[in-house]
Amino acid sequence: MAAQAFGAFITHESDPAPLVPALAPIVPRDHITAGTPTEYELDGMKWGQRLNGPGPQLESSRDSSPTGIGRALPQTPGELERSQPPTPQRNQAVDALVQSMWNPPKNRWRLASSSLAFFLMGVNDAATGALIPYLEAEYKIGYAVVSLIFVTNAVGFISMAPVTQIIDGRLGRARSLMIAMGLLTGGYVAIVCTPPFPVVVVSFYFMGCGMALFLAMTNAFIVNLLNGTVILGFCHGLYGLGGIVSPLMATAMVSHGVHWAYFYLIPLSLSLSSLFFLGWTYKGFENDMAVRLLTTLERTASRQASASGEPSKWQLLKHALGNRVTLLGATFIFFYQGSEVAISGWVISYLIHYRNGNPAHVGNVTSGFWAGITVGRFVLTHFAHKLGEKLSVLLLIVGAAVCQLLVWLVPNIIGDAVAESIVGLFLGPVYPCATAVLSKLLPRSIQIGSLSVVTSMGSSGGALVPFITGLLAQKLGTVVLHPIVLISSAGMTVAWLLLPRISKRTE
Repeated sequence: MAAQAFGAFITHESDPAPLVPALAPIVPRDHITAGTPTEYELDGMKWGQRLNGPGPQLESSRDSSPTGIGRALPQTPGELERSQPPTPQRNQAVDALVQSMWNPPKNRWRLASSSLAFFLMGVNDAATGALIPYLEAEYKIGYAVVSLIFVTNAVGFISMAPVTQIIDGRLGRARSLMIAMGLLTGGYVAIVCTPPFPVVVVSFYFMGCGMALFLAMTNAFIVNLLNGTVILGFCHGLYGLGGIVSPLMATAMVSHGVHWAYFYLIPLSLSLSSLFFLGWTYKGFENDMAVRLLTTLERTASRQASASGEPSKWQLLKHALGNRVTLLGATFIFFYQGSEVAISGWVISYLIHYRNGNPAHVGNVTSGFWAGITVGRFVLTHFAHKLGEKLSVLLLIVGAAVCQLLVWLVPNIIGDAVAESIVGLFLGPVYPCATAVLSKLLPRSIQIGSLSVVTSMGSSGGALVPFITGLLAQKLGTVVLHPIVLISSAGMTVAWLLLPRISKRTE
């Protein structure tokens, strides 16, 4: 009753003196005024009954009106959700084309073949240190000469860096990966035949080329998948697993009278399997819809960048080479990878000559070192992220240096083996944590170029530091391994402390 009286009052007051002048029957509407009722629509709302709830006529107008005219009441949360504009179909199509482990379905086989090849890389790298004493005995050479295999292997990595993209663009992903495995296979075949030592040195060069070609393309493919960082971490974990089992197999074979060169029959079988497996799984890689879409988008972005006067790739690379973070990061990774490869390659020779260790037993120390690296990357990386990568890296370097000092000072083979495993445990998370910090400090425009420079310097350190160790060991003995590793740790610390503080991006 009161509601009807109030409605009548509104009608009575609004009739004699309308506040809004009369409007023409035809009123132009646009997207802004489409939801605003006109005078004629207000007349149809029947204000007297409106206070008691919408009438059936209004309800039907809500459902039937294509423009949503007549919605006077506030929308409920459900109505608000339904009133939001749908996501454009273009975005849905792009999201559906983002590659993952399962999309396209053949990616699962590509990751399986890549995982086998990562395991092969670990088997290849970790066996060298266990086999160096037998190469010296076979060819009657000293430390300085045998360390040439480290140099040529790294030269293979560096020489392949500028041509990888050209090979991939001209031959396609499947053929490029088959070439990478073919280079490894050729190197293993040459070593199995026990050729003169210069041929062994050249074989390590081609093996370095093959590994560089594989890693450059496969890392780029995996990291751009959905959850690519996790998948790539798993693949590098398989690399560490290969580093664990490889010295164990090599030591067991040579200690039972098997010629050292025949160990390479194992990586030879893996490289042959990977050659055909990678060729089959990556066949048609460029024809995938997502790859075609991304390639088209990249070309369009490149044309737009050129038209707008943005810097070219060569200009960005020049900028990256002059960037302070790039130079400090390259110095840091140079010393890190140098100390890692030096320990893996020379600690067994040190234990044999300075701790009177049995080659059949101390060869397993390298496996312990690689096991520490693998466990550190899987376990300590999580805690380092929680604590903060920049502080964690500093603490990990100090811990590794202290344990390496114990290997030098404690005259006990078992104690040295345990300490060397702990060195690996501390060094394991350093590389991924350092990469995370550098990516935060580098501008996005030069990240790819800068990280490429950092990676190349790491390969150079992995060759130069072990080579210097071999040269000095020729004159002073393999005890020089420890001061060289400690000096490398000091170089890492200085470069790390000189990095600028991480600040919030303004890009």
